[in-house]
Amino acid sequence: MMTAPNRLLATLLLAASPSLVAAQQTPLKPLDSAVSQQATALPYSDYADLVLASPVILDATVRSEVRLKPAEAPGVPQNATRLYIEADVTALIRGTGAVPPRIGYTIDVPLDARGRPPRYRKMRVLLFARGVANNQGQVQLVRSDAQRNWTPASDALTRRIVLEVLAPDTPPTVTGIGNAFFTAGDLPGDGETQIFLTTADNRPISLNVLRKAGQPPRWSVALSEVVDEAAPPPARQTLLWYRLACTLPATLPDTALHGSEADNAIVREDYATVLNGLGTCDRTVDGPKEGSVR
Repeated sequence: MMTAPNRLLATLLLAASPSLVAAQQTPLKPLDSAVSQQATALPYSDYADLVLASPVILDATVRSEVRLKPAEAPGVPQNATRLYIEADVTALIRGTGAVPPRIGYTIDVPLDARGRPPRYRKMRVLLFARGVANNQGQVQLVRSDAQRNWTPASDALTRRIVLEVLAPDTPPTVTGIGNAFFTAGDLPGDGETQIFLTTADNRPISLNVLRKAGQPPRWSVALSEVVDEAAPPPARQTLLWYRLACTLPATLPDTALHGSEADNAIVREDYATVLNGLGTCDRTVDGPKEGSVR
């Protein structure tokens, strides 16, 4: 016999599967400067992790939530509970095809000191998700923190990253370090270090450090075989910066070095210059990450 919660959940699941209509896909335009400044204060890398993992990103408002019994929610962490949530879709930020005007999903949330879960009804949220096979009225969050509070700043940052990810010239995913070597210049103290990275789709990317006697090293990133020595380093909170700062190892692997001991020492020093220039990855949440650098 179906329990009352199961009957309610079944009713919700049926209600969440009306005939499909296209959600409003709002244009991915930059917002005003004040909102952009607020977005810059958010942890770019956390949102980039979520965007890259999410085939579907929705702007939605929670309509209802139902707390599932432990028997109906296996694997929930201690001091947490699983909710079944229905939400009305306001906009499709990323995704192909149509989505229902109302979707359902589950989320594991912590309990407060009184053993109660948070209340989300009427809350506007960003959902980072994937579709559920054979059930277009449901989505699955890509990780436990993939429901985020909607704010103008979080919306702006999410849309900006989606634009970067979908751009024709989006930088490749870095998967490792290939070869690295130093070439001395014609004058003492001059030279250039080149560090070639491996990528998921075999597109070229290299780190280039130019040395001139009496000047600090100047570094740049090349996304083709042609190196523009005048190009500035990638700006923070951009996809290229993220794919370098959040994936490059702290030290060069010995397998990448093939020069003399003196040249290899310069390469290591120049690699440290690049890492210092990139700064620390601003990831605050430990979750699935893009790439596998070695």
